Amino acid sequence: MAIGEFDLIKCYFERSASSAGVELGIGDDCALLDVPAGKHLAVSMDTLVAGVHFPADASSRLIAERALRVNLSDLAAMGAEPLWFTLGLTLPEPNPDWLENFSVGLFAAADEFNCVLVGGDTTRGPLSMTLQVHGAVDSKNALRRSGARIGDLVCVTGCLGDGAAALAVIQDKLWPGEDAREYLLDRFYRPRPQLVEGQLLLGVASAALDISDGLIADLGHICECSNVGAIVDIERLPLSSAMRANVSVMQANTWALAGGDDYQLCFTLPPAKQLALQTLIDSGQLQATIVGEIVSGSGVICRSEGVEVNLSATGYNHF
Repeated sequence: MAIGEFDLIKCYFERSASSAGVELGIGDDCALLDVPAGKHLAVSMDTLVAGVHFPADASSRLIAERALRVNLSDLAAMGAEPLWFTLGLTLPEPNPDWLENFSVGLFAAADEFNCVLVGGDTTRGPLSMTLQVHGAVDSKNALRRSGARIGDLVCVTGCLGDGAAALAVIQDKLWPGEDAREYLLDRFYRPRPQLVEGQLLLGVASAALDISDGLIADLGHICECSNVGAIVDIERLPLSSAMRANVSVMQANTWALAGGDDYQLCFTLPPAKQLALQTLIDSGQLQATIVGEIVSGSGVICRSEGVEVNLSATGYNHF
């Protein structure tokens, strides 16, 4: 017998919403939520479509983990603490095994990052999901794209290019050893939103965003919003050992600059805050690399050994 919408929600997605701030969760027409005092509510929404943002035949557990993790990355970009999320799930058919594994993955990520499912919707159609995440950030210190100033340093967290390398593995275009393969696939399906890092950068960074479409494209958004330009030194790009061991330097740099799907943070740093950043790095609280600087003008220039480099790829385009 086919499962109905409300039974589907009750069976796979309804949980006791005991989190602070949840007056009423799943089961009514709306959730009732209390925003922490002195905080702004940070809200972001992303849609993931099968065959575009993830392989349609991938494990539903991994699909769910990826879906929530990449959405939480937007909260990290503003230094927000996760609170709640909603889920709109479109399914070709309500397959119980698929749904069971999907809900396991979804709540594994939700529990890891202390984010509570408070509502949503289900419908029939091509496989896709839309998640809206809600977080809280200090009303005076939220990181924005518009704060970069000439002379600021351009920095990134973690390593870049792993997301694009992982996609090449999934598409059977790259064949690394087993350890590198597992590492890269984990970076694709279970990227770690830089939530702690974003909160550490409050009051330190002048601007920030998450790297979803590629460093050049996303840094370009900071430049546009801040009315500045940027220079990125290719030799400074942080690359993982999996990348260095399995692809050419040119390919690794291209993926790091324009591959997308990394979900690290790109942020700008006033020179006066460089010591504060180094203290965070030295204490092991933050992994970050200075890769360039903010300059006058517009757009992003890449250079290698002081010489400007023109790249044919500049980042993922959604259309």
